[in-house]
Amino acid sequence: MAGVCGKPHMSPGSLPGKRRLEPDQELLIQEPPLLSDPDSSLSDSEESVFSGLEDSGSDTSEDDTEGVARASGDEDSHRAEETSEEPQAASPCPRTEEAGALTRDEYEEDSSDEEDIRNTVGNVPLAWYDEFPHVGYDLDGKRIYKPLRTRDELDQFLDKMDDPDFWRTVQDKMTGRDLRLTDEQVALVHRLQRGQFGDSGFNPYEPAVDFFSGDIMIHPVTNRPADKRSFIPSLIEKEKVSRMVHAIKMGWIKPRRPQDSTPSFYDLWAQEDPNAVLGRHKMHVPAPKLALPGHAESYNPPPEYLPTEEERLAWLQQEPIERKLNFLPQKFPSLRTVPAYSRFIQERFERCLDLYLCPRQRKMRVNVDPEDLIPKLPRPRDLQPFPVCQALVYRGHSDLVRCLSVSPGGQWLASGSDDGTLRLWEVATARCMKTVPVGGVVRSIAWNPNPAICLVAAAMDDAVLLLNPALGDRLLVGSTDQLLEAFTPPEEPALQPARWLEVSEEERQRGLRLRVCHSKPVTRVTWHGRGDYLAVVLSSQGHTQVLIHQLSRRRSQSPFRRSHGQVQCVAFHPTRPFLLVASQRSIRIYHLLRQELTKKLMPNCKWVSSMAVHPAGDNIICGSYDSKLVWFDLDLSTKPYKVLRHHKKALRAVAFHPRYPLFASGSDDGSVIVCHGMVYNDLLQNPLLVPVKVLKGHTLTRDLGVLDVAFHPTQPWIFSSGADGTIRLFS
Repeated sequence: MAGVCGKPHMSPGSLPGKRRLEPDQELLIQEPPLLSDPDSSLSDSEESVFSGLEDSGSDTSEDDTEGVARASGDEDSHRAEETSEEPQAASPCPRTEEAGALTRDEYEEDSSDEEDIRNTVGNVPLAWYDEFPHVGYDLDGKRIYKPLRTRDELDQFLDKMDDPDFWRTVQDKMTGRDLRLTDEQVALVHRLQRGQFGDSGFNPYEPAVDFFSGDIMIHPVTNRPADKRSFIPSLIEKEKVSRMVHAIKMGWIKPRRPQDSTPSFYDLWAQEDPNAVLGRHKMHVPAPKLALPGHAESYNPPPEYLPTEEERLAWLQQEPIERKLNFLPQKFPSLRTVPAYSRFIQERFERCLDLYLCPRQRKMRVNVDPEDLIPKLPRPRDLQPFPVCQALVYRGHSDLVRCLSVSPGGQWLASGSDDGTLRLWEVATARCMKTVPVGGVVRSIAWNPNPAICLVAAAMDDAVLLLNPALGDRLLVGSTDQLLEAFTPPEEPALQPARWLEVSEEERQRGLRLRVCHSKPVTRVTWHGRGDYLAVVLSSQGHTQVLIHQLSRRRSQSPFRRSHGQVQCVAFHPTRPFLLVASQRSIRIYHLLRQELTKKLMPNCKWVSSMAVHPAGDNIICGSYDSKLVWFDLDLSTKPYKVLRHHKKALRAVAFHPRYPLFASGSDDGSVIVCHGMVYNDLLQNPLLVPVKVLKGHTLTRDLGVLDVAFHPTQPWIFSSGADGTIRLFS
């Protein structure tokens, strides 16, 4: 019957000398542990390990006792099977049932703290197996493969929602399998997280047992005999003592001297003596001395030191801090009649406070002449020529003159006003040569900079008017008309943001040649240096604020796809294919060929009103409504090089002279300030900016002063238009 149950029979006399277990203890004997899989059979190595050989550290007596217990249990079970052979024939083997029950947990009675014995990889970092499909080896040397984890985050989320025990499931690093924590293990984790002991039955507050009390006991606590090393001198201590003796002989260690218990006092302010301790201190600052008494402190001062009645009353009415003297001089006939000073104790106390409470620090004072801090600027007389006085006044407009422009040769002047007219003047005589009524406010005007083209562009309402002034050389006037008439319209007109219209015969007699109509009012117009391209600014929102027109082909285009704020003015670079667009808060420089943003300048002002480019193209000035003139050096930085605040009100216009190192600004305060701005060819030398002259002559009208300024192209003259309806020439 024992063979049926799979247990070898052992006779009771196989292990002599061992005590036989009681019958009630036989049920507690465990069978050899089986594998977790009931269908698989035990291998030889597993039988050898699970039969008790794995506990190599146990005592021999315990192993023998366990063997005797197993043998006795087998013998008793064999006898029980023989007595009840017939009833057991129809029922399964109880050993098989008991083995199946023990299969659930093979380490239930294992009290060791070792890890899962199924993985025999040992104390090896599991990170070594990250790139392998297995995680270790079993007792037979076979690989323990990692479970396939092909589940993504969505599957994990579904398991988390569906499985109520998901929160207590952890992964075993040794086998790679998921384990479900029991209630006892969860409670253990919670106790450890709270900083408690792992054992729930442990009481950390048990009453302390006073083993060593103050009472004299008869018997010693321990009667262990003393060690042998307690009678032999220590060699290490001998070596330490010898080292200390050698250090004392060499003078490295000095014996302690008896300290003097008497306190030592010294004068805290005795710094006059250079041999004193504090006097030798490098950063010591001596205390200030009291001023010696003068004639006013005398008991018999001269009469001129005695105050009058008015001075005495004034002294009494002053604050104590504002008084020059903290006492009134008095005169006494003799020294015996001088009373005690009432503020003596208070002044001595304040003196003591000043000595030990007032901090004193030595500061290195640099002897700098204030004149050296002011930059050495040249005298204005050395920077001539520049306009210094008013020469001519151009009268004829009945309303404020918003804009003006000078011809490339400097002989003619064009101006636009709110009275709906455009006037052409002769510069030398201030005579109005021609008046062109346009029927609206002329907001901007620009003379074509090309000397071979006699053309003026004027912005009026939502249109740009191109006029031939018909002044000067008749051949030049005729070639300009031939250039405009030589255009042949294309067969299929392209869609453009502006419309090019021919003028009527009546308008042609007045000098008009073309009309470029837009969808929004035009606020600013400017020419390219070659005279073929024209840029306009529209008072609208969006990317169509800036348009570029080509005169020879009569084409219009919008260069931008989006807007970066309200555009105030635009300008072409004099030498490079750059377009400068000034918005309210910034100035952007675009490369027209590459079609990209090259640089963004930050004026740091509110808001930009006007802009001008230096003839060399490396410097820019802009005026703002907060009375600032900002100079930018493009080779230096995107921040302002200099900010000039000479005006008291908003700046309306700024301009550079084409030939001379001059620039000017016009403001609502009615003045024009001319400055010397020398730009050197040496890149290591900064520009020299010197204000040289303030020109006044315009009268304020509607709180407006100078609205536009322009330099003469060849002479050091400047034109200014104001709200008083006049144009003034300063030379």
